Amino acid sequence: MAKEDVTKKGNGHHYDASDISVLEGLEPVRRRPGMYIGTTGPEGLHHLVWEIFDNSRDEAMGGFCNDIEVVLLPGNRVRVADNGRGIPVDTHKKTKVSALETVMTTLHAGGKFGGEGYKVSGGLHGVGASVVNALSIFCKAEVHRDGGKYVQEYSQGKKKSAVKKVGSSKLHGTIVTFEPDVEIFKDIKFDWNTVVNHIRQQAYLVKGLKILIIDARDAKELHDKKGMDDSDVFYFRDLGLELPSISFYFEGGLISLIKYYNKFQKPIQSNIFYVEKELDGVGVEIALQYVDDIVDRIVPFANNINTPEGGTHVTGFKTALTRTLNTYCKKNEMMKESEGGFTGEDVLEGLTVAISVKLREIQFEGQTKAKLGSMEAQGAVATVFGEAFNNFLEENPDEAKVIINKSILALKARKAAKAAKDSILRKGALEGMTLPGKLADCQSKNAEESELFLVEGDSAGGSAKQGRDRRTQAILPLKGKILNVERARIDKMLASKEIKSLVIALGTSIGDTFDLAKMRYHKIIIATDADVDGSHIRTLLLTLFYRYFRQIIDAGYIYIAQPPLYKIKKGKEISYAYTDEERIKIVGKGADISDIQPADVEDDSGEAKEGEEESVGKEKSAKIHIQRYKGLGEMNPEELWETTMDPAHRVLKKVNIDDAEEANKIFDILMGSEVPPRKSFIQSNAKLAEIDI
Repeated sequence: MAKEDVTKKGNGHHYDASDISVLEGLEPVRRRPGMYIGTTGPEGLHHLVWEIFDNSRDEAMGGFCNDIEVVLLPGNRVRVADNGRGIPVDTHKKTKVSALETVMTTLHAGGKFGGEGYKVSGGLHGVGASVVNALSIFCKAEVHRDGGKYVQEYSQGKKKSAVKKVGSSKLHGTIVTFEPDVEIFKDIKFDWNTVVNHIRQQAYLVKGLKILIIDARDAKELHDKKGMDDSDVFYFRDLGLELPSISFYFEGGLISLIKYYNKFQKPIQSNIFYVEKELDGVGVEIALQYVDDIVDRIVPFANNINTPEGGTHVTGFKTALTRTLNTYCKKNEMMKESEGGFTGEDVLEGLTVAISVKLREIQFEGQTKAKLGSMEAQGAVATVFGEAFNNFLEENPDEAKVIINKSILALKARKAAKAAKDSILRKGALEGMTLPGKLADCQSKNAEESELFLVEGDSAGGSAKQGRDRRTQAILPLKGKILNVERARIDKMLASKEIKSLVIALGTSIGDTFDLAKMRYHKIIIATDADVDGSHIRTLLLTLFYRYFRQIIDAGYIYIAQPPLYKIKKGKEISYAYTDEERIKIVGKGADISDIQPADVEDDSGEAKEGEEESVGKEKSAKIHIQRYKGLGEMNPEELWETTMDPAHRVLKKVNIDDAEEANKIFDILMGSEVPPRKSFIQSNAKLAEIDI
């Protein structure tokens, strides 16, 4: 554990109560939590962790901290500890109370507004600690600084007592433990993978920062103490408990991030380009590498906040990249004049790039911080990257050659694809007036209430067409597995009958003619069988939407149906189970898997259906019949409607970008051209496979 003092001394970086500015009170947070954390669902719940973690990360960004620990505790509690300077505890001149209390109980109070507390931070609005405190039923801040240990506890944003000095300490840093309030968050369940993935990304962005994440939720020692964290330790790891954990430490920064993203790709550029420089008060850090692929991966950050919608820093990068490659290509006569020049689309093909900018005063577009609006970032990125990348090309002619050749190939393919697509469009093949014959459309013309079910094959399609609500539900059967679009250009895609039918049904067109406003259905429901083939088809469809219709995912229009696995009949009572656990619960504790035996069961007509159902129980009056559905085609229209299509009873999963990216990543591994990653994945996950014998 690193406890050495990394605080900068003697260089003007003093940090005390005078650095804490107060803008307004805390009362509105509990009334409208969505205004501060976006939602009170899973994303908002995890946002609480990010806010507390970001405070520690900002200490690391300033050079005052090099060790952070995040612990998931029993009782829905989270503990974050860092070896930074420690929140000041002296009296604040304006609030007349401890600066620690001010930070924890006053909205817009912190070292990120004026003063010299932080040069750069991700907390634009400074809502972090106070909002987490306001939305927690329990919160405790523990500060080690100036030789002392100070503690204050809170509930729903209100202090329980004044800040107390509870002992001496040779350490420095801050420990915050909080428990979200069930009045605000109805379903409190922290997801391990969500926490790990978010913090892993942050670890790449702060070179030399050690981060340890521990899952202590099942620790018996802590359950015996009702989930309370041990205040006698600075770092939880010092307890010596053997618990699931993962640590991150990257000296390479963005270079390490590029290696991570290209782990399952085939690089065509051996040396990863990297530049880090400050210009006009804007810190610019960029790493990139080209791979053998037709898509680009741009991962942008502003003050360590991921900006998935891009912004001025991405615009500056794209402009400089296109200009630099065009200039180099022309200077070295690597392209015929008749071919014209590269467009942004050409030079981005196969590119993986991480762009990180740091600004003292930062502006985002919208409340979600998804897009950077600071104009000074555009010029700084364009200048810093343009000069450095030009030098890289001049000093690495072999690398320059493969990058230019890759872009020339993309240019030629773009022109060929455009010609083919234009030919198709001229024929009117994608116009809404020529809907595919196998589409059973709905009667409603109101997209907001209309649904399109994508089903697997004619059998499921037949049941769905008979069982649907014809007014609002449309059915499109897909024959077999659609084309793998991972490495297919738009002309090849539109040559696929199944994909063309889907595009026509959507009504949005595709590529540069895509128009979300023309979307004919606001619910696209993927309804495939619960088997390996069904999972494969679902992944292919998700990849298609992610690659070519990402705006539809962003709009929240893509869903996955959840058909039942079992039909359970107990006398005249019929139930459906969507998992094996539900089946056991419905059947009863005494009837587990070992109790279920194959049997001939009579249907209402008195005829036996051998092999379709299983029965439990010895007495005729107590028999329980269980039918295992292999696919949607095995359900009659009434069953399909009741379990999977009826809005009043069905279960749908909304697809977000994270789901699509994960599906795409797995698809890259399983269906890509590289064998080693696929072999490794299968070996690592073989024990998780469910084999139906």
